[in-house]
Amino acid sequence: MLSSRLLPRLAPSASLGRSLSRSPSRSLSTYLILGPPGGGKGTVSSKILASHPSFTHLSTGDILRQNVKDGTEIGRKAKEIMDTGGLIGDDIMIDLVLSSVPEGVDNLLLDGFPRTRPQAEALDKALPVDFVLALDVPDEVIVSRVCDRWISPATGAVYSYSYNPPKVEGKCDETGEALVQRDDDKPESVLKRLRTYAEVTQPVVDFYEGRSQTFSGETSDVIFGQVTEVLTARGC
Repeated sequence: MLSSRLLPRLAPSASLGRSLSRSPSRSLSTYLILGPPGGGKGTVSSKILASHPSFTHLSTGDILRQNVKDGTEIGRKAKEIMDTGGLIGDDIMIDLVLSSVPEGVDNLLLDGFPRTRPQAEALDKALPVDFVLALDVPDEVIVSRVCDRWISPATGAVYSYSYNPPKVEGKCDETGEALVQRDDDKPESVLKRLRTYAEVTQPVVDFYEGRSQTFSGETSDVIFGQVTEVLTARGC
C-alpha cells in the first residue's frame, strides 16, 4: 500500500542525468526492506510507519502504476516497454525513485527496488542505502500461510482457514459457491517463488554487507519487535 506520507502525483525528470543532478539531500537516511513473498513485508512496513512517524514509505510498484495511470512522461515510457513485453530498465526505475522522494523527508523506506545486485550497485551511485532490513521467515511457514488462502470466484472474497474461515467449509459466505485456490497459491508455485527470491536476493544482501541486519521469526509481530528495537536504537 502506498503511504499517505508519500506524495501521490509526482512529475519525474525527463532523464536519469537530470535526476542525478538533483539527488535527495544526504541528510536523508535511506532504508531498504527486503522480504520473501508471503513473508509479511507489507505488514512490517505498515507497523514501521505507525510506530516511527519519521519514515516515508516508497513502494516502487505503487509509484510505477500511479505514473502509468497518470500518463506522466516516465509512465508513458514504462507502459510502452511493458506493452511490448519488455523489462523496465534500471535507469528508468532509479529516475522514478529519485523523482518520487518528497521534500523534507527524514527517513525513507524503500520497498520493491532494488531487487538485483546490478540494480543495487546502480542505485548506490545516486542514492546510497544506509541500512537494509532483511526479513527471514521459514519457507514452511510461508507455504502454510499462503496455501491457506482460498477465494470466491463470484465475489473475490478471500478466506483463510487460520484467521478468516468461511462459515461453511469450502463455501462462499455470500453466494454459497465453492471456493477455489489460485494456481499461485498452490504449494509448488509458492516454493518456486521462494527459490527464485532467494537466488536473486542473496547477492543484494551480500552487496549491502556491513549495513544490513537479518530479522528472523515466524510472525510479523515477532519480526517487528526486533525491527523496532533496532530502529529506535538508530534514532528513528
